[in-house]
Amino acid sequence: MTGKTAKFTRNGWFFGAALLMLVAVVFATQGLDAPGQDQGAAVDNSQVAPTPVTFPVTINRPAGPPTIDTGKLDEKGRPILANCTTCHTTKPPNPRLSSGLDLKDFHLGLTTNHGDRTCLSCHNPQDYNQLHLADGKPVEFQDVMTLCAQCHGPQYKDYQHGAHGGMAGYWDLTRGPRARNNCVDCHDPHAPQYPQVMPVLRPNDRFLRSESSENAHE
Repeated sequence: MTGKTAKFTRNGWFFGAALLMLVAVVFATQGLDAPGQDQGAAVDNSQVAPTPVTFPVTINRPAGPPTIDTGKLDEKGRPILANCTTCHTTKPPNPRLSSGLDLKDFHLGLTTNHGDRTCLSCHNPQDYNQLHLADGKPVEFQDVMTLCAQCHGPQYKDYQHGAHGGMAGYWDLTRGPRARNNCVDCHDPHAPQYPQVMPVLRPNDRFLRSESSENAHE
């Protein structure tokens, strides 16, 4: 084989290899199946993990604006309840009122112990069927947690992380739903401090025995 023939052969191999690489790139970029590949082959999805089902979290909500028992019964013996606006639309609001001891008609003896808050600090004087935020924005009674959160930020932050407030159901929401308490389920909004709870009897634990009982067994 002469030098010219060998050079021509090498150039032919290089040209052929370059042509094959170009064809492979075209198939890859266009997403075409290579010749001889079975285009009807099924895709194996057995390794794809199913999306876990997440159950909902529900938070208790008050039924709505409160009512007061008038002390009277209807024709079927049921108590007659009065709406807030029944009386408050006919009486001028008193922004200084903060205790039920100063009242003469309803809410007599209402216990109030909520710092220096007055009734109208939370109740909406334009519509007593609503509450209001510090900036005057109205809040429905069902959304009372929004009102509580504006002043009790640390407690609300703990609530969001599950460290404050009771709950029932599942912590792992892939196993079942969860139900959470509202602020007013545990706290009286007029006197919100939670009463101290003490056990009736201390635990009967062998590590808590008094010295006298220990000496009795010696």
